[in-house]
Amino acid sequence: MATTGKSKTKETSPSKTVKVYKGWCKRCGICVAFCPRQALETDKDGYPSLKDPRGCDGCGWCELMCPDFAIVVEDAKS
Repeated sequence: MATTGKSKTKETSPSKTVKVYKGWCKRCGICVAFCPRQALETDKDGYPSLKDPRGCDGCGWCELMCPDFAIVVEDAKS
């Protein structure tokens, strides 16, 4: 199979944002572990946060995997 030399990763503008409800979050790290783009990290207190908004493609895995419904993927406000 021949390759074209083009990258399959796309550069996206920040169209999604991740909201964390800290009162519900138990800081288990499941959302960070399941992010396929490694767009999430834990902050100094152990809560998930978005490393780079351009890294999130809005797939929603973090939201689906959270056992406490503490993380939500939303459209970014323009």
